[in-house]
Amino acid sequence: MDHACDLLLVGAGIMSATLGVLLRRIAPGLSLRMVEWGSEAGREASDGWHNAGTGHAGLCEISYTPDRAPDGSVPVQRALAIFEQFERSREFWSHLVESGIVPRASDFIHPVPHLCFVEGERDVAFLRARHAAMSGHPFFRGMRLATDAAEVGSWAPLVMEGRGHGPVAATRMDGGTEVDFGALTRLLTGQDRCEVLTGWRVTRLRRDGDRWRVTGRNPSTGDEREWQARFVFVGAGGGTLPILQTTGLPEFAGLGGFPIGGQWLVCDDPALASRHRAKVYGATPPSSPSLGAPHLDLRRVGGQDRLLFGPFGSWTTRFLRHTGGLLDLPRTMHAGNLGTLARAGLRNRALVSYLVGQALQGMDDRLAALRRFYPLARATDWRLVEAGIRVQAIKRPDAGAIYFGTELLAASDGSLAALLGASPGASVAADVALQVIRRCLP
Repeated sequence: MDHACDLLLVGAGIMSATLGVLLRRIAPGLSLRMVEWGSEAGREASDGWHNAGTGHAGLCEISYTPDRAPDGSVPVQRALAIFEQFERSREFWSHLVESGIVPRASDFIHPVPHLCFVEGERDVAFLRARHAAMSGHPFFRGMRLATDAAEVGSWAPLVMEGRGHGPVAATRMDGGTEVDFGALTRLLTGQDRCEVLTGWRVTRLRRDGDRWRVTGRNPSTGDEREWQARFVFVGAGGGTLPILQTTGLPEFAGLGGFPIGGQWLVCDDPALASRHRAKVYGATPPSSPSLGAPHLDLRRVGGQDRLLFGPFGSWTTRFLRHTGGLLDLPRTMHAGNLGTLARAGLRNRALVSYLVGQALQGMDDRLAALRRFYPLARATDWRLVEAGIRVQAIKRPDAGAIYFGTELLAASDGSLAALLGASPGASVAADVALQVIRRCLP
């Protein structure tokens, strides 16, 4: 058995990395250890190819502002809450740069305008009401609205070129960002900030007095190892659910997970990327709240500007893209959560149907979706890339409800915390870390 530590972090993604660095700043005397299944930090859900990278601040994500209320107004409470959470992340990152923990902000974050784009009279009226509700708040005071096609075209030329006549509208926030959360994760876990053990899959958590015994296995060698910790944070993305199921805690009884894969269309042509200096989100399809709106994004991945369009849904039983397996979902199904999972399927038939339809799509179907957004897109400019996998939480007391947000779960005694879900995900890592500290480590 390895020596004990105060805190053990399972998974070397942006959530564990943020919590680890924040705890180091607050309580330097704490001993921390991070255990990661992959060969390097930040290569699963935090990776630049797998994560949306928008820096979700509620600026352009139409799904954060539901349809109009009976009085015609648009509720903006969720967008306000997410903006505030993202501001905490930006403040924390500023502190890291000022303190020299991260050398340069430009190593992971860049300014990119955030736009919403809609067409048709109904959606244009909605966007007007949304702009009126949001621009009245100090968070969104700089939001601009355009209903003239020429002005919208000056903001997003690829979106408007070749488009037919008809009502269009867009909003624009110049304070938007593009964030490479994989790069940020590796900056936070580098330079011996925390002991990171890679290549170890945590297979079991069990309580032993006032400590947790954490069992890990090295899939390459077959070796097993055990660690002790007073507090455990499980930030293992899709790998979180099977770990929680080994604890035997009543708080996690009946817990299930619904994996949803994703795909992007990617354009590597720098000339096209230079003409689309924005992230442009469209309206959210009613059947796909798990994936959110289609968007044409300027992204910086691997040090190169690219365009990404999507996401497209895909059916999968894997919980992790690189280190998961086809039996991930079946292995988490048992007598205690089968009823919950069955109710989730019945309650979310539209989502299941949507995912089946997405899985049956060919490249021509995906290009047709792209051309609804970018009418003059050429097939030869685009390739298909697998994105990350989200495992949405399904909890027994809620009769099969699927949670599409970021879910923080904790043991009643505060000795263990875990994260499930997705959007806004990585963008609110600092706020999640503060929640963990307040709830479990006061």
